[in-house]
Amino acid sequence: MTDLAAAYARCRELNARHGRTFFLATRLLTPAQRPSVHALYGFARLADDIVDSGTSPDPAGELDALGARLRDELAGRRTGHPVLAALADTARRHRLDQALFTDFLASMRMDLTVTSYPDFPALERYMHGSAEVIGLQMLPVFGTVGPRERAEPAAAALGRAFQLTNFLRDVGEDLDRGRLYLPLDVLAAHGVDRELLVWCRRTGRSDQRVRRALRHLVAHALAEYREAEVGVPMLRPVSRPCVRTALVLYRGILDEIAAADYRVLDRRVVVPTSRRLAVAGPGFARALIARLTGR
Repeated sequence: MTDLAAAYARCRELNARHGRTFFLATRLLTPAQRPSVHALYGFARLADDIVDSGTSPDPAGELDALGARLRDELAGRRTGHPVLAALADTARRHRLDQALFTDFLASMRMDLTVTSYPDFPALERYMHGSAEVIGLQMLPVFGTVGPRERAEPAAAALGRAFQLTNFLRDVGEDLDRGRLYLPLDVLAAHGVDRELLVWCRRTGRSDQRVRRALRHLVAHALAEYREAEVGVPMLRPVSRPCVRTALVLYRGILDEIAAADYRVLDRRVVVPTSRRLAVAGPGFARALIARLTGR
């Protein structure tokens, strides 16, 4: 196995271990597309681990060092880091805008100092770097049937939809880390503050005010999915089954949140394996047809 092949294999391993739902969807891509998607995921995971592992004595310094090593790799200077080697190769082959990586790392640095967001505009500034850029990075790998610029708003919306889903599913775990990614003004409009959320987390009890606020935020996330969905037909036919499957599976987390009566603070809701397979099965069929027919 060449060094570059081993680097991509490392990224695939990270995706399979930490992003099971997304990894399942990547199986619907062509074999030529998958390594690039794994590389993009691997880099995001690398930075996320620096921020969230709690083991680094200097996470800000580590993020700065990661950014410097990435710049070296993008400039053709090998650093010996397998994930960065795979990412740089992906960036060159798909001509990815390096500003997307800069914006991503900027949002990761925000996680070290920002613990809450007053409103959606503030949260969306964070999500540009932490979520929208991921959709924009993936878009050249997926390919489009028309001008890429037409599909970019939907790709950004899909990134936001996925991340809002994560915020709603993981609100309890994020509180344990001292962070709250739900807009404070939306919570306050329903009579909710951080103290009430922490109380629900600690006691395992629910509250009608919290349920109303989460219902409102789930509706907002669903609107993002509707905006993202219009972009699926803009993708190359071979990429549509993967993106559609990922969209349906992740949106299904919101269904599970509603089915749990918005009890997410003391538990982690998941899409059952049976449902994941029921969605992925037809996706594999559509992917095979697209590869055979180009439609």
